[in-house]
Amino acid sequence: MFVRPTPLRLLALALGFMGAGAVNAADTSTLEYNRDIRPILSENCFYCHGPDANKREGKLRLDIREEALKQKAFIPGDAAGSELIKRLFSKDEDEVMPPPEAHRTVTAAQKEILKRWINAGAPYEEHWAFVVPRRPTVPAVNEPHPIDAFVTERLKSAGLALSPEAPRAVLLRRLSLDLTGLPPTPEETAAFVADRSPDAYEKQVDRLLASVHYGERMVLPWLDASRYADSNGFQQDGDTFQWVWRDWLVRQLNADKPFDQLSTELLAGDLLPHATLEQKLATAFNRNHILNGEGGNIAEEQRYVSLFDRVDTVSTTWLGLTLACAQCHDHKYDPLTQKDYYSLLDAFNHVPERGVPGGGPSRFRLDQPLLEVPTQEQVAKLAQLEADYETKNKDSAALQAKAFEAWLALPLEKKGLLDEKLKGAIAPGVKPTAAQQKALLAHYNKNVFPEDRKKSAAFKAIDNAKTAVAKFKSADTYARVMVMSDATARETNILDRGAYLSKKEKVTFNTPAFLPKLPPNAPANRLGLAQWLFTPTHPLTARVQVNRQWQHFFGQGLVRTSEDLGVQSDTPTHRALLDWLAVEYRESGWKTKALQKLIVTSRTYRQSSHVTPEHLAKDPENKLLAHAPRFRLPSLILRDVALASSGLLNAKIGGTPVYPYLPPAPWESLAITKERDFTYPTSKGADLYRRSLYTFWRRTIAPVNMFDVSSRQTCRVRTTQTTSPLHALTMLNDPTWVEAARVLAERVSKEQATDDARLARAYALILSRPPTEREQALLRHLLARQRTVYANDAKSADALLAIGESKRDPTLPNTEQAALTAACLALLNLDAAQTRE
Repeated sequence: MFVRPTPLRLLALALGFMGAGAVNAADTSTLEYNRDIRPILSENCFYCHGPDANKREGKLRLDIREEALKQKAFIPGDAAGSELIKRLFSKDEDEVMPPPEAHRTVTAAQKEILKRWINAGAPYEEHWAFVVPRRPTVPAVNEPHPIDAFVTERLKSAGLALSPEAPRAVLLRRLSLDLTGLPPTPEETAAFVADRSPDAYEKQVDRLLASVHYGERMVLPWLDASRYADSNGFQQDGDTFQWVWRDWLVRQLNADKPFDQLSTELLAGDLLPHATLEQKLATAFNRNHILNGEGGNIAEEQRYVSLFDRVDTVSTTWLGLTLACAQCHDHKYDPLTQKDYYSLLDAFNHVPERGVPGGGPSRFRLDQPLLEVPTQEQVAKLAQLEADYETKNKDSAALQAKAFEAWLALPLEKKGLLDEKLKGAIAPGVKPTAAQQKALLAHYNKNVFPEDRKKSAAFKAIDNAKTAVAKFKSADTYARVMVMSDATARETNILDRGAYLSKKEKVTFNTPAFLPKLPPNAPANRLGLAQWLFTPTHPLTARVQVNRQWQHFFGQGLVRTSEDLGVQSDTPTHRALLDWLAVEYRESGWKTKALQKLIVTSRTYRQSSHVTPEHLAKDPENKLLAHAPRFRLPSLILRDVALASSGLLNAKIGGTPVYPYLPPAPWESLAITKERDFTYPTSKGADLYRRSLYTFWRRTIAPVNMFDVSSRQTCRVRTTQTTSPLHALTMLNDPTWVEAARVLAERVSKEQATDDARLARAYALILSRPPTEREQALLRHLLARQRTVYANDAKSADALLAIGESKRDPTLPNTEQAALTAACLALLNLDAAQTRE
């Protein structure tokens, strides 16, 4: 049960923040540069005294010890005599550091830490994330699971311990939502609760990992990272066929394709030897970016916008670094130069693209290169059209030869006498009308060259057949996915301040100098980049992915800044555990399901989310994981839970995007001309109830009933979680939730005979557990009140039951169903229903 803040608890929370230092080693006798010193210097000093040589003030560099000593910024062992300390404590605005205009403040506690560090000799360490992870020794504590051993060791140092295991019903709901995004059925929950075999939980883990719905849940973070959408963005916002790539990725995740192989195909599938259609399709990851088709655009400028986006996306997704700074200058914090940035960009600079999408009346706007990915039905139809073309075209060579011979056979001249009398009249200056010319031409073709008329008809039939093939392949229903190719050789240059016309030094592909070099036989292209990411000496790839997996299951990563493991990142809460998992992931063959099973079978994952006063006092942010985290479900999952609980969910896997309920005319603002139709095409029938994953995602106007979602404009690997009145207003009034409540009410009315049984069944379908006696009493009271409301207002009952396309059962009484619908809607809006515990 979640602990609500009260005045006493708020006081405990405040004291907890004051005492939170007990969790940090900065208050102990031993300081560590990466944990205690670097964050202070990075936040307050490196911007002006860090890696960026062009903006470095006073020629002082503090991120490298030797450089700092040259400038006598500090004297090891003598804090009082160190210039750094003098400046930090100075009262003179011209001398104090950071200067007032920097709007940064080093706290008194931080100043004391720096003094202690200098007096201890001012030792430096290489940034932890740039050091190759080694497998640390599992702590010798009484925990058989390695994850629990690392977590327990940290908890003991703070006087805490793991919480008891969550109740089985709660645990299965947590596991099912985390692995499939769907709640367990009451029958699945009952079976698990009753199963007392030692491997009961492990069997549930294996079942859910093998579910066809696993990939549908696990693809969601990938869609945010890949900035996936079904349109290009900007005012024109043309549609695309990138959904074909989305379905491909779901299949790969379900198949547990090793992460190194999956990544190689995403980055460079087209460059693999004898690349298959699916491997080429994988590279659509790199083409999911926005495309600006507005008038007045400069194509080459927009092409560079796409290039910058690809570099940023790849660096965030695999390196966990923010490289965008180096687009214009050397990085302010990380040891990345502008040359490093453009050397990496060269890998993506050879795509035969224009940079802007094509035009036309169609809603689809695409840029080359394109990969045709027809459905099986379309393949059959296309084969029929092409066969028709070949049939008509097989004699074309002979027809052309005969036509040419006929012209050659005509005599160039003929000798003879003119007739004595001309049978036609001669009238100079006559100007025939268009109709007369047409008639004359028809007479000429028919009587002078009758054979040509037959040949012309044959050629026209060939042209028509060829046109039919082209028209079929350009239809809005024929998928053409934007993918990668290195077909265009281009020179890559460093750009002055990132301006595409201001080209400076020429560069070729290479990896950042501060990271490992390319493998000896790796090609200097995207394929080489992919191979480099998975070399055993790469310090980032495994850490980044393990941290993202942890974030998925615990709401926050072991490094909370999961998008940035660079110098500006948060300090890992469990550094040794992060490295142990990174090595385990790499050495297990990059098997993601095995890593996930390792995480979810730990006691750390299985423990209760109940928060105690001791937790609040000693670890208010739950960094040490003394209890399971509790957080709001993503909007996409909340909608799926409502549909699944009611029985409305259409579980079909894959396919074209669908258009569920939205407010009237949601795309109206895009229709600035009548050239294209931007009427929202609300789906009909079962397509209304597909999983949220398949909802059409327009970049300019994302689904308005989805909160805290990525804009899909840029790569995003960490989403925010908010709670606002808009959430509640949507879930109480949106047709999706109201219809789900109505259908759920009908379902339990038919399945159960009494009020208590119906309410308990609805509760179990939504929350995966039976209600407590108190909860049941509250529900009974709510139902009685709603009966009174609708008994006195039949029109409101009719209006409520009319919401949604699904047909209602007319044999069920309106008043009863309206009251039960209101009760079910309240259940869907319970905090517990919206929360992953």
